[in-house]
Amino acid sequence: MANQIRRNKPRNIRGTLAFIGGYLKQHTAALVLVSLMTLISAGANVYGVYLIKPIINQYILPGNLAGLARILVLLGAVYLAGVASSYGYTQLMVKTAQQVILEIRNDLFRRLQTLPLSFFDANTHGELMSRFTNDIDTLSNALNNSFTVVIQNFVILVGTFTMLAILSPRLSLIVLTTFFCMFLFIRYSGKKSHSFFTRQQKYLGSLNGFIEEMTAGQKVVKVFNHEENNMKEFSHRNEMLRDAATNAVTYSGVTVPVVVSLSYFNYAITACLGAFLVMSGHMDLGSLSAYLVYVRQTAMPINHFSQQLNFLLAALSGAERIQEVMEQKPEVDNGKITLLRKPTEEGAAKSWEWCKPDGQRIPLRGDVRFHDVAFGYEVGRPILNQINLYAKPGQKIAFVGSTGAGKTTIASLINRFYEVISGSITYDGIDVRDIRKEDLRRSIAVVLQDTHLFSGTILDNIRFGNPEATREQAVAAAKLSNAHSFIRRLPKGYDTVLTNDGTNLSQGQRQLLSIARAAAADPPVLILDEATSSVDAHTEKLIESGMDRLMAGRTVFVIAHRLSTVRNAKAILVLEHGTVLERGNHEELLAARGRYYQLYTGISELD
Repeated sequence: MANQIRRNKPRNIRGTLAFIGGYLKQHTAALVLVSLMTLISAGANVYGVYLIKPIINQYILPGNLAGLARILVLLGAVYLAGVASSYGYTQLMVKTAQQVILEIRNDLFRRLQTLPLSFFDANTHGELMSRFTNDIDTLSNALNNSFTVVIQNFVILVGTFTMLAILSPRLSLIVLTTFFCMFLFIRYSGKKSHSFFTRQQKYLGSLNGFIEEMTAGQKVVKVFNHEENNMKEFSHRNEMLRDAATNAVTYSGVTVPVVVSLSYFNYAITACLGAFLVMSGHMDLGSLSAYLVYVRQTAMPINHFSQQLNFLLAALSGAERIQEVMEQKPEVDNGKITLLRKPTEEGAAKSWEWCKPDGQRIPLRGDVRFHDVAFGYEVGRPILNQINLYAKPGQKIAFVGSTGAGKTTIASLINRFYEVISGSITYDGIDVRDIRKEDLRRSIAVVLQDTHLFSGTILDNIRFGNPEATREQAVAAAKLSNAHSFIRRLPKGYDTVLTNDGTNLSQGQRQLLSIARAAAADPPVLILDEATSSVDAHTEKLIESGMDRLMAGRTVFVIAHRLSTVRNAKAILVLEHGTVLERGNHEELLAARGRYYQLYTGISELD
C-alpha cells in the first residue's frame, strides 16, 4: 500500500523565490534584455495613451488635419516599436525559460542519483515522478508566461498612475481608493489560494503514486479481490485532491470578477465627476479623454496580475516541492581509497588494486569481515545486533534464517546502501567507509530476487553491468550465465528490445539476464539475494549452473530461500532476530542438530 499522505507545512515564499532566483541569476544578461524590451513595450502603451490629449486639444478641436496626420504617424511608430519589442522579449523569454527548466530538471535528477536508499524507501515512485512532471510543468508555465507579464503590467500600472496624477490629482484620489480595496482583496485571496495550491500539488503526487503502485500490482489486486478496497482508497485520495483543487480555484477564480466589477464602478464614478470638471472649466476635454482611457486601462494590469496568480501560486508550490528534494542530504561518502586496474599481460585474468591516498597499493582479494556490527532502519528498532562474520577470498558464505532475520540487510551494508550504527565492516582489511562508494560498488555485483530490466535491447541490459563491454564480452557473459541459449532463439537475438521491465520474458529468463549482467561486471565479490526463489525446478538448475560458473574464484554471499542451494557453501550462517545462531558447513551443522538441522529436516520451518 502506498504511503499515507503527510501534511507538511509549505516553505516560505521568500525562500522559494531565492531558490528560483539562483537559477535565473545564471541568465542575467538575457533577463536584462528581456526586461528592457518589456519596458519599451509597456512604455509605448503608456505614452500612446497620453498622445490622446494633444491629438484632441491641438489637432481635432482646432481642425488641424496636417498636424493630425503627423502625430498619427508618430502614434503608429510608438505602437510599432511596442509590437516589435513584444515579439522580441517573447521569443527570448521562451528560450531562456526552457534553458532554466532544463537546468532544474538536470539538477533534480542529479540530486536523486546521490540520495540514499532510505529516501526512496520513504517516498513512492509516483510522488517522485510528480516532481518531474506536474511541478516542473507548472514552473515552466510560470517562467514562460508570468515573468514578462508581471514586469510589463507593473510598468504599465506605475506609468498609468503617474499619468493619472499628472492629468488630474483630484480624480486620482478616487482611483487610488478603489485600487487600495482591490489590493486588499487580492492579498487575502492570494494567501488562501497559495495554501490550497500547495495541498493540491501534494495530493496530486500522492494520487499519482497510488495509481502507479496499483497499476503495477494488478495481478496481486485481482488475486485477492482488492478492487473494492482500492476504489475506496482511490476515492478518498481523489476527494482530498478535489477539495484542495476546488478551494484553490475558487479563491483564485473569484479575484478576476471582483476586480473587474470594482474597475467598472471606478470608471463610472470617474467619468461622471470628470464630465462636471470639464463643464466647469477645471479640466480640458483632451485630458479627460486620456484620463478615462488610463482609468479603463488600470484594470488591465490588475486583471492580468489576477489571472497570473494561478500560475504563480502553482509554480511556487511546485518549486517548493522541487526544492524539498534538492535540499535532501546526499549519501555520505568520505572515502578516499580508490579502485585501480592492475596492469597485466595480454590474456591474463583481470586484477585490481586498492589505492590509498598516500600511493600505497593493496591487492583486491575479496576478504570481507564484520566486526561487532549493529544496525537498524529506525532508531530504537535494531535489525542486527553485534554481528561478527568473515568471508575469506574465494569462499562461498550462505545466510539462512526467517524473514526479517537480517539476511538482506547484511548484503546491503556491504555495499554501503545503509551505514552501520556501530562496529565496522572491512574489505581486504580496509574499513568500507574509507573506500569511495563508486569504487566499492564497482567491485561488488548483486543478483536480486526481484530482477529489474531497463528499456532497450538485451545487449544493452547485459552491458549495464559494464558499459565498456564489447559485444563479444556480453555474449561470453550470457554463455557463462546460461542465458545465451534462450537469447539466440529470440527473433532478433541480442538486439531484441525489452520494454516494461522485460515482461515479454519469463521470470527465469529475466533472472538469467540479471546473472549475465553481473557476469559482465566481472566482480571479485558477488551477492546473490534469493536469486532462485521464484522460478521452477528446471529453471533453477539452469540458474544455479550459471551461478556456479560465475561464482568460481570469487567471494560469494548467498541469501538462501531453499536450503538445498547452500549445501556446497564453505560456511552457512543461521540468523535469527539479528544475531548469528550457528556457523559451519552443511555436514557440521547437521551434526550439531541445532536450528539448521531442524530447518533442513523439516522439524521446523522458516517463518
